[in-house]
Amino acid sequence: MTSLPTHTDKSLGLVIDLDICVGCHACVVNCKEWNTGGYGAPLSDQNPYGADPVGSWLNRIHTFEVDASDGSGCSSSEAQILSNGKDARVVHFPKSCLHCDDAPCVTVCPTGASYKRSEDGIVLVNEDWCIGCGLCAWSCPYGAREMDAAEGVMKKCTLCVDRIYNENIPEEDREPACVRTCPANARHFGDFSDPNSDVSVMVAERGGMDLMPEQGTKPVNKYLPPRPKSRPVQSAPSDLVALTEPEAKGFLGWLDSALEKMG
Repeated sequence: MTSLPTHTDKSLGLVIDLDICVGCHACVVNCKEWNTGGYGAPLSDQNPYGADPVGSWLNRIHTFEVDASDGSGCSSSEAQILSNGKDARVVHFPKSCLHCDDAPCVTVCPTGASYKRSEDGIVLVNEDWCIGCGLCAWSCPYGAREMDAAEGVMKKCTLCVDRIYNENIPEEDREPACVRTCPANARHFGDFSDPNSDVSVMVAERGGMDLMPEQGTKPVNKYLPPRPKSRPVQSAPSDLVALTEPEAKGFLGWLDSALEKMG
């Protein structure tokens, strides 16, 4: 079995803002593209153009219709994060490896292939040592590991470890592919061991939450819950009111009449 480090110099991870994630899947696709041509074996697909395609994806987005009154549509832990106590809404919930401090996927690995780095806290898989037994996937409460059917090895989010330390690419690109590609700026990357880092400040100000804290895995990644969307009812603009009156006067009246004749 593999041991966890007693201390990590850094605690690198993600903050995901559920208030502004639009579920576009740009992070999912760019993650697939980068990890297919980067660290480890490519992420394979089986029967990609058939009726029942399957494949390995390290980042997935789950979409919930959430009724804040009862949390319907998701688990109790997810409901706690998604609900703001007032609104019913559609929320997009990205999920990948959370690089837990107390990672059960590491301690169950019989070969030492699954390990947590002491220098930055990233959980990785040494694919040369992986025998594809699947114990790590069974132990992960988040379903964040996937067996690559073509290679017979376990795949998971690496926080783009081959990218964030790569001095051959521009400095602004030295962050996970999912963060770099997010058009809504819903994903953020940084060091949680630094209380002054952007991610630490965001978590403190917005009440960042763990996913399934009852599991005791102490996930590094945090979620920022959606903000309340309720707003006071505002009166319609005066020009719109004038346009909808039975006998609108002036320019709006002429425009309404002209449009009716054109129709």
